[in-house]
Amino acid sequence: MLPTGSTNSFDMIPTLKDVKSAVQRIKPYVHNTPVLTSTTIDQMMNATVFFKCENFQRMGAFKIRGATNAILQLSEEERARGVITHSSGNFAAALALAARSLVTKAYIVMPSNAPVVKREAVVGYGAQVIECAPTLESRESTMKVYQKKTGATFVHPSNDINVILGNSTAVWEMAKVVENLDVVIAPVGGGGLLAGTALATNHLNYYIETIGAEPFGADDAYLSLKTGKIQPCMNPKTIADGLKTQLGDINFPIIQKFVSKIIRVEESEIIHAMKFIWERLKIVIEPSSAVAVAAMFRNSSEFKKRKVGVILSGGNVDLANLPF
Repeated sequence: MLPTGSTNSFDMIPTLKDVKSAVQRIKPYVHNTPVLTSTTIDQMMNATVFFKCENFQRMGAFKIRGATNAILQLSEEERARGVITHSSGNFAAALALAARSLVTKAYIVMPSNAPVVKREAVVGYGAQVIECAPTLESRESTMKVYQKKTGATFVHPSNDINVILGNSTAVWEMAKVVENLDVVIAPVGGGGLLAGTALATNHLNYYIETIGAEPFGADDAYLSLKTGKIQPCMNPKTIADGLKTQLGDINFPIIQKFVSKIIRVEESEIIHAMKFIWERLKIVIEPSSAVAVAAMFRNSSEFKKRKVGVILSGGNVDLANLPF
């Protein structure tokens, strides 16, 4: 069993067996989401494009996969004490829902300025919300106080190997539907989805290229891959709020080893891609998902005549604040 909650440097790449075990482990608790296609997009791209629709996942995003896998890897004693994380976004809801499904307690540290709708979702899933000041320092210090108080296991939203393995199951499912993928594109924020995607595609077929997608306004992953060292995410400015976090020492080595490049996109391109998918595929995706679509559109020439997989990471949108 790989340890959950570790934030030490990670130098052991999970095996094919680890990925397959995660697929079977979480299967009863997550949706095998659909893969959609569009003749219009295929003609535009001169390629064959497949969208893995994690916007149809439980709680509306891929993050339920990693949260579920992490909890399932805990011992009975650990699960009895519960799990804790700090998040104001999708992972807060994911861990809360996964904990409810697996009959354990979840403690979620959320900043005071977190959207009310997200706080209500977490409470609705049965988790205990612990409010903190809207700074990373406050999140971490508050989490540590309550972790010591409750004995709960800390589950990092992206820099946890069992979360990464859970996330790897999305592209694994897609590859079982779509044979001979040439390339897969996934958005990157904290790095948990991109690392999981790259890990699975490498084990499926080492020749499948994995590409990350990131806003210019939050391009720390691009800079990290370029410099070979994790770069801080300084004052990110992007509509893709789910990508305003930075890589960790567990997921970055996987990304370094298996991701070929990261394509950056402008805010206008994200908005265009989001609107395009809403209109053409008739599905709701959030801005973070649209970043992967925008990257494909921006570098369309390199995808010609190829089978392209795109991970639509989620569909949790504030309908009162649409960008179009």
